[in-house]
Amino acid sequence: MSRPESLNDLFVQKLKHVYDAEQRLAKTLPKLSKAAAAPQLKQAFETHLKQTEAHVERAEQLFGFFNQKPHADTNDNIKGILSAGDDVIGLKADPPVKDAALIAAAQCAEHYEIAEYGTLRAWARVLGKTEAVRLLDRTLEEEKNADLKLTDCASSLNFQAAAHAH
Repeated sequence: MSRPESLNDLFVQKLKHVYDAEQRLAKTLPKLSKAAAAPQLKQAFETHLKQTEAHVERAEQLFGFFNQKPHADTNDNIKGILSAGDDVIGLKADPPVKDAALIAAAQCAEHYEIAEYGTLRAWARVLGKTEAVRLLDRTLEEEKNADLKLTDCASSLNFQAAAHAH
């Protein structure tokens, strides 16, 4: 669909991008977990991986509410965000400094997802898709909680990273 003609079309187009983003994140989160040094950060990435796998499944359900088969359209926004994350994974730095950078990269992805899911939820409401709103509420809540967990990790790890200043 190159030119959306209705809010319904816009929803499906954005959903295709979110579906692509979730699939890419499911492949990236294990790399972030492996690159992290702090146990609580590793755990945050591992927990969010399980949620991300559920987000992929929920996105597939959402397509059904719009009589569409699940289909991902390349999401250049998330590709850029994840490319920056790949740079951080390869960063040669003291562990607390690298962990701080990993958190920053992961929060960019979380904030992007929060914005996308918030828009989808608002559109689903307007379109009267109650079941879609329910699924999107759940996913949005999990994305916000993942972001809060990363913020909690950062509250201690950023101080450790600052202590490594030269």
